[in-house]
Amino acid sequence: MVKRIVANIKTEDLSKADLFYHDILGLELLMDHGWIKTFGNDEEAKVQISFAVQGGNDTEVPELSIEVDNVDAIYAKMKGSKFEIAYEIINEDWGVRRFFVKDPFGRLVNILSHQ
Repeated sequence: MVKRIVANIKTEDLSKADLFYHDILGLELLMDHGWIKTFGNDEEAKVQISFAVQGGNDTEVPELSIEVDNVDAIYAKMKGSKFEIAYEIINEDWGVRRFFVKDPFGRLVNILSHQ
């Protein structure tokens, strides 16, 4: 039985994760061994992995989806921090409010809240 799934993102500069994942998204630094940094929190969620031919409404498939409690507040922080918004904030037919943003490593990230 699978207990969890961890996303591993290759980078040459671990510090690039700090603003996006810690300062804006509010994840805590759980581990730092100098060659790997792990961010997270105490939330418990179901194990999930998705496979898609498109990202919904004919968008590009994002590499990560991150559910937050207040997508509008995170959107404002991302815009203020000059991260590239690849898909503007919108209420989708399937009950989520979301936007896509490029993280510091060029990964397309879907930030969402369920409505």
